[in-house]
Amino acid sequence: MRVFRDLSEWRQFRSQLETSLGFVPTMGALHPGHLALVQRSHQENSKTLVSVFVNPTQFDDPTDLAAYPQTLDQDIQLLEGAADYLLAPSAAQMYPNGYHYRVSEDEVSKQLEGAQRPGHFDGMLTVVMKLLNLAQAHQAYFGEKDFQQLQLVQGMVSEFFLNTKIVACPTVREADGLAMSSRNRRLTPEQRELAAEFPHILKSAPDLSQAQSQLEQQGFAVDYVQEWRGRRLGAVRLGQVRLIDNL
Repeated sequence: MRVFRDLSEWRQFRSQLETSLGFVPTMGALHPGHLALVQRSHQENSKTLVSVFVNPTQFDDPTDLAAYPQTLDQDIQLLEGAADYLLAPSAAQMYPNGYHYRVSEDEVSKQLEGAQRPGHFDGMLTVVMKLLNLAQAHQAYFGEKDFQQLQLVQGMVSEFFLNTKIVACPTVREADGLAMSSRNRRLTPEQRELAAEFPHILKSAPDLSQAQSQLEQQGFAVDYVQEWRGRRLGAVRLGQVRLIDNL
């Protein structure tokens, strides 16, 4: 796997790459859910690019950014033999003039996660637009765990006539049903055991009110449980760790 840390070097290399390219954008702290996206890309494209970039503009809480796991050396080891190229730029390269230009959406981004995390989706859409322009990939792979994010990215690609096809991939779960997430590693053993109740209750509760009540009784702080676009979505907190899921 070839690692690119300099954007100009990657762009020069990309201009000479003539084969089909799949792209998996990540914020690192990789787990089997990410690797499933990489494997899907490997199956459907001649070459696969993965990016690792912890995007500061999509964190509404500075303490959350500071606590987010950054494990680039481990990520590189995991990707060896799975991806062809890794793009790992610095924040200074991704935002050379600061965060003066940004992508905003004024409807879907104001609901659910957007209502809980002001500015989050502006930062996410902005960095995804940058990464898609850098990758110039034929297809890019996103997990359905972040369902609202997926809908927004698909809408942005359509609205701005980008050439990359967005491929939605099913959520990868642990054996006990918890959706795989980089944030899971921040859970204490006791919290991790309790976290498995989140998808179980989200799925089994007969209505939204009972889902919220059951989660609260188990000890979750509930940000929301809502039905949206044919799915039941939820966001909860255990201590300092925030989990989202949809079914």
